[in-house]
Amino acid sequence: MTYAPFPFARPRRLRSSKALRAMVSENVLTPADFIWPIFVMDGTDDETPVPSMPGVVRRTVDRVADAAREARSLGIPAICIFPYTDPALKTEDCAEAWNPDNLSNRAIREIKNAVPDIAVMTDIALDPYNINGHDGYVENGEIVNDRTVEALVKMALAQAEAGADILGPSDMMDNRIGAMRDALEEEGHQNVTILSYSAKYASAYYGPFRDAVGASGALTGDKKTYQMDPANSDEALLMIARDLSEGADMVMVKPGQPYLDICRRVKDEFGVPTFAYQVSGEYAMVQAAAQNGWLDHDKVMLESLMSFKRAGCDGVLTYFAPAAARLLADH
Repeated sequence: MTYAPFPFARPRRLRSSKALRAMVSENVLTPADFIWPIFVMDGTDDETPVPSMPGVVRRTVDRVADAAREARSLGIPAICIFPYTDPALKTEDCAEAWNPDNLSNRAIREIKNAVPDIAVMTDIALDPYNINGHDGYVENGEIVNDRTVEALVKMALAQAEAGADILGPSDMMDNRIGAMRDALEEEGHQNVTILSYSAKYASAYYGPFRDAVGASGALTGDKKTYQMDPANSDEALLMIARDLSEGADMVMVKPGQPYLDICRRVKDEFGVPTFAYQVSGEYAMVQAAAQNGWLDHDKVMLESLMSFKRAGCDGVLTYFAPAAARLLADH
């Protein structure tokens, strides 16, 4: 790259006004870049704050349509559903995971009936329904793969039948994307999209989320035998390649900002729709620092979201979605 010497080149010229800065901006952030995660619980006409995630609530199924209407009004194209399952429904066999009338499936139907043009994404993993708190079945202390995949396929089909637009397998079991895609094709759900959590790391940033879905107390041990080692980068590309070969339409990197290098490598290598999950710990840190007056909440929020676009992401799953969308509209 050649560059004219000073004073012929004055890079600050292009930064000298808001209009010029807008003209040469390399990335643009809009509400269409967001997927908004919401937590759903049993009950009627109620919502409960999540203590470790200021500003985030669990809401009853009859209130999810209001969230969908809010998303549509803000230009947010998709909502992702996470269930806060009654502990009495957490079992060894995890059968509630594919119950057609479980929290997630009722919420899907509620949203699609009220706001059909909002895309509904789901989570596919057994941890909200597992008495052991793991994403897969536990047998003799081992999280087993193949039996878990069979359960995940049943879960995927139940969500597709309920009207889900995007399935989000977050379990990190081997061969689950291929098994789900085969089953979806066989059952006539060929237009259901899979956004695979292909590079999901065994991260310490998930704590507030486990609180939000009620999984932290149930978890026995850790998830290092199926989630990825934070030290690894090449492995992420292998996992992305595998999931794409099995029928994933889009891929997810999780967590987000600590793994922007992975996002960049994935986008450069594959050129496929690439998303990141700005996870609960990332969100909670910004909120806590802002509440203490240590950071400017709005500026840091937008800067953090722009970092995903700069790293090559097509979008981001973020708890900031409604607040960021409002702020962008005001600008």
